[in-house]
Amino acid sequence: MADETPSAHSTRWLETSRGILRYSELAPLLAERVLRIQERIEAGDYAIAPLDENLIRTLHRDFCGDLVPEWAGQWRTIAVQVGQHEPPAPHLVSLQMREYSLDLQARLAAPIQFESLPDTLAFAEARLLTVHPFADFNGRLVRLWLWEILRRLKLPPVQLVPRDKPETEIYLSALRAGDQKDFQPLARLWMQRLATLPPESTGQ
Repeated sequence: MADETPSAHSTRWLETSRGILRYSELAPLLAERVLRIQERIEAGDYAIAPLDENLIRTLHRDFCGDLVPEWAGQWRTIAVQVGQHEPPAPHLVSLQMREYSLDLQARLAAPIQFESLPDTLAFAEARLLTVHPFADFNGRLVRLWLWEILRRLKLPPVQLVPRDKPETEIYLSALRAGDQKDFQPLARLWMQRLATLPPESTGQ
């Protein structure tokens, strides 16, 4: 699900290379770094890397490694709970990330019609959030990952962050369905996201 703090560490503070910071203090630092990596994605800096779990770890390390060097890009080693969802135990994360990568690669290897894109992108987003592979910043990582997938599909970035409370509630409901492997609610959101793109960018 979304980038929430694990209940076992439900604090408004985080130990970083700059000292112990409130999440409110950390947020603008993370935003700067996410923007920097998005610019690198748009420049094609990651284009030759296989679209797999190693790239996911690289993206996470690249955007937050200077802030949390001890665990950036490392699969989480603690059990977590995100809302009502319990992601897989730490010893299962590596295996499930490998399975996720292979599944996504298979979905992207076949010729993709625009009509099937929402299903593929919903799987790419929801399944990764369900695994919740890192100790923190999973939501930000998933957005970078989706931007890289869109770039490889020759599509521009789309708005991924809900803009208000009603949109947030719809989004979180879709992610809860994704935790149960029902990707259709999120696929419908992806249809709305893609509908905002100019027709020439989608080949329509």
